Amino acid sequence: MVPPGRPAAPDCETLDLTNFPRPLRIALLGSRGIPAAYGGYETFYEELSWRLVERGHEVTVYCRSQYTPKKLKEHRGARLVVLPTLRTKHLDTPVHTLLSSLDTWRRRFDVALLVNGANAVFVPLLRLGRLPTALHVDGIEKQRSKWGALGRFVYSTSERLACRLPNRLVTDAEVIEAHYLELYDAASVMIPYGVDPVHEPAGEVLGRLGLSSRGYFLYVSRFERENNPHRVAEAYRSVPGDVPLVMVGDAPYADAFIESFRSGADERILFPGAIYGAGYRELQSHALAYVQATEVGGTHPALVEAMGFGNCLLVNGTPENSEVAGPEALYFDAHEPETLARQFRWVLEHPAEVEQRRRAMAERARAEYSWEAVTDRYETLFSELAAR
Repeated sequence: MVPPGRPAAPDCETLDLTNFPRPLRIALLGSRGIPAAYGGYETFYEELSWRLVERGHEVTVYCRSQYTPKKLKEHRGARLVVLPTLRTKHLDTPVHTLLSSLDTWRRRFDVALLVNGANAVFVPLLRLGRLPTALHVDGIEKQRSKWGALGRFVYSTSERLACRLPNRLVTDAEVIEAHYLELYDAASVMIPYGVDPVHEPAGEVLGRLGLSSRGYFLYVSRFERENNPHRVAEAYRSVPGDVPLVMVGDAPYADAFIESFRSGADERILFPGAIYGAGYRELQSHALAYVQATEVGGTHPALVEAMGFGNCLLVNGTPENSEVAGPEALYFDAHEPETLARQFRWVLEHPAEVEQRRRAMAERARAEYSWEAVTDRYETLFSELAAR
C-alpha cells in the first residue's frame, strides 16, 4: 500500500497507449551483454531484446568486449554496441556503464533501461542526454557477502539514489517492491522474470557427463557464498545412493572459495563449469529435481527457469524464493545442510509425489511467469516513458 500523500507508480497495464510513439528506439545498458554467457541480467536482456525486435522496435544492447564475440554487431535482431572496460572486481561494471551512458549521447534513443542498482549513479548522465530512463534493481545487493565495507556502502547509497534519479524504478519481486516502499517510501513498477521453456532431447551434454534422464539432481548458480554451493556440496555427503549431483556454475574473482568446496568433494558431484544455451536447457529438461540455495536477491532467473521446465524444486526458504516457488516446492534452510539432505532423500524415496510436484511447478510457471507477458509490461513501460 502506498503511504498517503505519495503518488503510486503507474499501473502499466491501465495506461492508454493510443498516442504513444511506435516503434521505439530502446537502449539496454548495465549488463555484460548478449549473447547471454554469464547470468540473469544477460539472459533477461537476450529474452527481452529479440521479443521487442519482433514487435517492430529498434533495440540496442550495450556489451562488454571480453564477453562478446569479436566482430559481432547484431544478435537476434538487436544491435550490439561493444565497449571496453577495466577487468577488475570493483571497476568492471561502473567503467562500462559510464562509457555506455556517454555513448548514448551520440545516438538517437527514445528510452533506456539500466540494470543493477549500483548503476544508479549514472542515471543523471542518461537524463542529461534527454533520455527517459528506467532502472531495474535486483535483490538487496548490499547484503551480498562478496562485498566489503566499500561495496556495501556503494550499494546502500545506490538504493537511495535508485529511488530518486530514474524516471521509473523497476523491481522483479513483491518482496523487493515492499523493501523499497517501506524503507524509502519509494513506489516501483514490479515486473517479474520470465520463462518459456524449450525442452531439449537428451544429447551431447548428458552423454558427456554420463547422465541419464531423471537420473541426477541439478544446481545452477554463480559460485558465490550467498548462493551456498559449499553448503549444497556438504549436504550431499550424507545422501545415500549413486545419483549424481550436477553443480553448474562458476564465478570471477572467487577461485579460493570455489576450490574450498570442490577439493575433496563427494565423487558423485560433477562440476562441469558454466553452461548456457541448448546445453543448459538439456540439463533443465532432464533433471530429477532442482536445488535453489540462494539467500540474497529478488526473482532468481534459474529458479523461474527450473520451474518452467517442470522440475521438482528444493528451495532455500527465503521470502523471495518462496514467493516464486509457491507451496509445492520442498523447502530447506541453507545454513543447516541436514535440512537439505533430508529433502534429497525424500525425492529419492517418493517418485510418485515428485511427479505430482513437477506438474504443479510447470503449471505455476505457465500461469505466473511468461516472457511474452513480461515483454508486454516492459513495452508498455517504455511507451509511457517515451511519451514524456
